Amino acid sequence: MPSRPEIVLGFLPLLDSAILIAALEKGFAGDEGVKLTLVRENSWEKIREGVATGRFQGAHMPAPMPIACNIALVPMEVPLVAPMALGLGGNAITVSASLYRRMLDAGMTPDLDPRRAGDALKTVVDGRGQAREPRLRFAVAHRLSCCHYELKYWLAACGIDPMVDVEIVALPAGLIGDALEQGNLDGCCLAEPWNSRFVARDQGRIVTLKSALWASSPGKVLGMSQRWSEDNRRELEGLLRALYRAAQWCANTENIEELAGILAAPQYLALGGELLLPALTGLLPVAPHKVVEVGDVLLFEGRAATFPWQSHALWFYSQMVRWADCRHTLLSMAVARDSYRPDIYRQALKPVFAPLPGANLKVEGALASPQYVGVYRGRLVLGPDGFFDGKTFDPDRFDDYLAAQAAG
Repeated sequence: MPSRPEIVLGFLPLLDSAILIAALEKGFAGDEGVKLTLVRENSWEKIREGVATGRFQGAHMPAPMPIACNIALVPMEVPLVAPMALGLGGNAITVSASLYRRMLDAGMTPDLDPRRAGDALKTVVDGRGQAREPRLRFAVAHRLSCCHYELKYWLAACGIDPMVDVEIVALPAGLIGDALEQGNLDGCCLAEPWNSRFVARDQGRIVTLKSALWASSPGKVLGMSQRWSEDNRRELEGLLRALYRAAQWCANTENIEELAGILAAPQYLALGGELLLPALTGLLPVAPHKVVEVGDVLLFEGRAATFPWQSHALWFYSQMVRWADCRHTLLSMAVARDSYRPDIYRQALKPVFAPLPGANLKVEGALASPQYVGVYRGRLVLGPDGFFDGKTFDPDRFDDYLAAQAAG
């Protein structure tokens, strides 16, 4: 019997790569007969290039990246599919110590509430404009990332024009902490553990979380070469089952310390476990001597955390259109939607009797609290999935949503 092909996946040293790492280290991949190799990279461009050149069959990717590649927003001749999300949440917005003080003076409370933080930032921005001070400068690690679109969404919903009132730049995450400390940056939106690291080093302060901006939203997905996925469906399905079991293991609170120890290894995140535990436990230091307890900084399981909702894909596409990264066409919209593949996910998980959503899309932001829903093979808790500004995104009314955003 011929041996199965090796599956090589790229990843960045972020907390939301945990499912991939646990699948390898805890033997879930081996149990499925998957020959899994993980390769650490230092930028999303290296991840994209690795898949484009065939060095990787797939990778840990920002949720918008497969969509951006497929609608030709970046050089990429290899179509991608996202058959699985790698969890929910995981990002935060951090500001410099000096901006944090000004936001506190403007009425912000250190409880991670995005509306109060945004209103305080709006006061600071307006004051700087009146005083003819330079615009605030924020950073993200990649312009086609969740962090970039979440940051812009937050700013705009709080009355700050992200194209005019502030400057947003793309920088390697490793440079951002020093830039915050030195006054060359005023804030950033990044995945954990960067934000916790900046607080521990007294370089920044966390003001709000991705899970507060849009609850139950994906941070990273598994992005795979479409051709490889079609030619190696058996292997891909085995990989998805291994990752699903890894997600269950990562979500078990009894495993948190072991998980932090695994992730801390030099070949993975190469950080002390004490910098990984805050987001894993929900006991998040947001400033020196200030810890906020948060229930959902990063979710690996529950709320269909690994299901690739096509409504998520379409929301990210809506933001690409909103901020003029692409022009809206029916073809681009269909390509964006079909970049996420719930059909592959369902087929892979049938043998393990996982409760699976029956729909591919849902109205995002409609659930203010957790709801039990009937699904294939049982019941599942979905939500809350609300946006902090109370808006909803209905994929069936896509054009209306775009028009409402354009109108402010």
